Amino acid sequence: MDDDPKLRTRLAMQLGEGVAVASFPSIEAMEEKFASGTPLVVVFGPSYADPAGLKAVQGLTRYRPEVGSLMVVEELTTAMLQQALRAGVRDVIALPADQDFLLEAIDRVADTISVVPMAPAGTPATELPSDMGSVITVFSTKGGAGKSVIASNLAIVLARKADGPVVLVDADLQFGDVAVMLKMTPQHTIVDAVSNIHRLDAQLLQSLLMRHDQSGLLVLAAPVEPAFADQVGAADMVKIVKLLQTFCKYVVIDTPAHFNDVVLALLEESDDILLISGMDIPNIKNVKLGLQTLRLLNIPVSKLKLVLNRANSKVKLDVGEVERTLQIKADCLVPSDIIVPQSVNKGVPAVLDAPRSGVSKSMEQLAELFMAGSQSKRGSR
Repeated sequence: MDDDPKLRTRLAMQLGEGVAVASFPSIEAMEEKFASGTPLVVVFGPSYADPAGLKAVQGLTRYRPEVGSLMVVEELTTAMLQQALRAGVRDVIALPADQDFLLEAIDRVADTISVVPMAPAGTPATELPSDMGSVITVFSTKGGAGKSVIASNLAIVLARKADGPVVLVDADLQFGDVAVMLKMTPQHTIVDAVSNIHRLDAQLLQSLLMRHDQSGLLVLAAPVEPAFADQVGAADMVKIVKLLQTFCKYVVIDTPAHFNDVVLALLEESDDILLISGMDIPNIKNVKLGLQTLRLLNIPVSKLKLVLNRANSKVKLDVGEVERTLQIKADCLVPSDIIVPQSVNKGVPAVLDAPRSGVSKSMEQLAELFMAGSQSKRGSR
């Protein structure tokens, strides 16, 4: 779509014979042919890259969530990208773009169309979908317990099994490692969502998510600089999570190894809390203190699931002793395996790198706990 017919023809030819292409000079002309409800990827040309054009694009994408928009521009700047994303554009690329690059961008936009069953702009929160996604927060009171490894592997298993989108949120705002573990380079982070918090809706939030190509998992990355963590408040994180619930089946949250306002707010919002413990005395001591704190905060015990990491380690402690000390039964035992540090260093999670390993099987079993109980959990919430 562009007011330059030569540009439209050139782009249409560039896409090749295997792609169904229709070209239009305006949104009005397109809407005469394609009624509301028809899934479309619209490639907007440079004539829509000014304030008036972006306003028209926003009007289309806001009320027709089945339309995914891509914009091609003469020169791609940070300001242009920000303005386009705020208007609901899913991706922006610079001309000239070769055929493969253009087709890949169209595929990425097409993948997002079914992801956002968005309510119309201005819909009150009370009218949001009643079937909200489940929130699973992964937490530990001791660093090095394996929180991020378990969160990322669990999220990938859920993404591959669930009948809807799954998102992994890195809420370790100072030192989040999720993007590194998945070998991803964040273009946007939680800070971008917070900076637009007053105008944030499902569509804008979805444009800030990265997609893990191997699994389809969506990722909202932590800030790239520790200093940015101060910009993210508890109320902001809760709003972001609630929006994610409107279009994701599961929201998996990785957290830092300490209590703060953001963590406490997320724990209260969670349907399930995975409490991660290692098999050493300091770890168990800290987890016991964490359990006491959660009880003081009136977090229901029914929300808690204990995961013992490196449960087969020969450290003169057995699982039964740990359970008696913590006064809670372990829901999942994750074995110690060299594949875990190897997969972390590769940037390929164990469930993808070694799907037959004991670690992968334990993650499959953990995922089944949520998939089997998600409906009843939401009903009792």
